[in-house]
Amino acid sequence: MLGQRALVNGFVETVRDQKRMQFVIVRDITGAVQAIHDKRTGDAATSAAISALTPGSAVGICGTLTANQQVKLGGLELQIEQLTIHGAAASPLPIDRESALEHQMDWRCVSLRAPENLLIFKVQTTMERAMREYWADHGFMEIHSPKLMGTASESGGELFHLPYFGQTAYLAQSPQFYKQAAMAGGFDRVFEIGPVFRANPSFTSRHDTEFTSVDMEISWIKSHEDVMTIEEAWLAYVLRRVAEVHGDEIRQLFGIEVAVPTLPFPRITLAEARAVLAAEGHEIPHKEDLDPEGERRIARHIAQTTGHEFVFVTDYPVEVRAFYHMRYPENPGITMSFDLLWKGLEVTTGAQREHRPEQLAAQAIAKGFSLEPLSDYLSFFKYGCPPHGGMGVGLTRLIMTLLGRSNVREVTYLYRGPNRLRP
Repeated sequence: MLGQRALVNGFVETVRDQKRMQFVIVRDITGAVQAIHDKRTGDAATSAAISALTPGSAVGICGTLTANQQVKLGGLELQIEQLTIHGAAASPLPIDRESALEHQMDWRCVSLRAPENLLIFKVQTTMERAMREYWADHGFMEIHSPKLMGTASESGGELFHLPYFGQTAYLAQSPQFYKQAAMAGGFDRVFEIGPVFRANPSFTSRHDTEFTSVDMEISWIKSHEDVMTIEEAWLAYVLRRVAEVHGDEIRQLFGIEVAVPTLPFPRITLAEARAVLAAEGHEIPHKEDLDPEGERRIARHIAQTTGHEFVFVTDYPVEVRAFYHMRYPENPGITMSFDLLWKGLEVTTGAQREHRPEQLAAQAIAKGFSLEPLSDYLSFFKYGCPPHGGMGVGLTRLIMTLLGRSNVREVTYLYRGPNRLRP
């Protein structure tokens, strides 16, 4: 559009009001442009309006687009002919880039305008689009499971309760039970991207009380290995699309090279992982699981020995897995389950599910559950259900790891945690 009149709508980033010239940097979703106004030849009312502009104001600037190689913002500038102030910003802005993260969360609508924050949600959009592309190409159906439940899901702990027409309802911790209902219903392969709720009083950098869960479930599997094979191909496809669309901008703003993983991902059993940690002198308090430091060490070990950022840790004992995880027939103390670690952070939990109602009920009782609250769930399997399995993926954990951020708050649109219910 060089030499033509253009309209740019965006937020004022900076204003330089000099004796003869006025400079306004305006930023929108695509980037920033420098607009200029000559006080000597320009309209006096426009000059006055520019002088009164405050950073953060929402404006529309119309003018002729010209080339100027001295301008760092793409060698372009807009000769201001008309300025419209759509929303004047109070001054000063409540935050800047040096503000503490929690303070930025208080003014999320302002902090989101930063280029790196805009990129986070561009990447999220591309990731979800790529996920759906893969699913569509591989026979998956999308479901929308209820978030209000009449009985507790998963373990029964960390639940939000709320009154529901004289009863007690619970916010869903996961769509797990309803994904399995879809398998009994003959859907074959399903996915869901939706909110889940955990009444977890944790203040860590990777926990939240409401987050977006990405879930899949597939039928007619032979073991949890089939689930891992689907997930690694799906993730490789998603990361390849992110690299194609946003690789250069991610490199520029975050200094991160998006690596498209090779297939297959490395696998290591929990027992093997614990042996590696023991050789390094790392003691884990709970023998049935890995601690965060153990996860980081295993990821480092895998990266050093295979060059891979991902690793599946498999075969967890029943003590740390849900009652519906299938167990090895020859070793019933071990589940056919896995976690996926990426750069040392757990981003997925998955398993083959137990689909035989008698065995499922026995496992629930062994875990200390009463069968009456689980009656609806157990009925899913009463009239025939194929062998199936699936996994749940934390969307914010994926994005946080991909972009090298240190806290899920940074990659969540509006974060919810034990001490944050606003804005």
